[in-house]
Amino acid sequence: MEEKVIKIPLKKIKRFSKNKRASKAIYEIRERLSKHLDTDIDQIYIDNSLNEEIWKRGIKKPPSHIRVLARRFEDGVVEAELAEQ
Repeated sequence: MEEKVIKIPLKKIKRFSKNKRASKAIYEIRERLSKHLDTDIDQIYIDNSLNEEIWKRGIKKPPSHIRVLARRFEDGVVEAELAEQ
């Protein structure tokens, strides 16, 4: 099992429509983790704590960056959760 703490910038989410920003942020997190941990985007599991942090201020105002603790298992599945601050 491999563990990494990755800080993911979400600044470019601001250029999307206000009613799509939080869902685009989730997709951006999946893309970044897929590149950093060399796995398919379909094999990334977003934990409930990370999802709640993105959606905490609503769909229009996701955070501008977020720290993610990613665990990659032997079968290629990646589990992402909110890293301790």
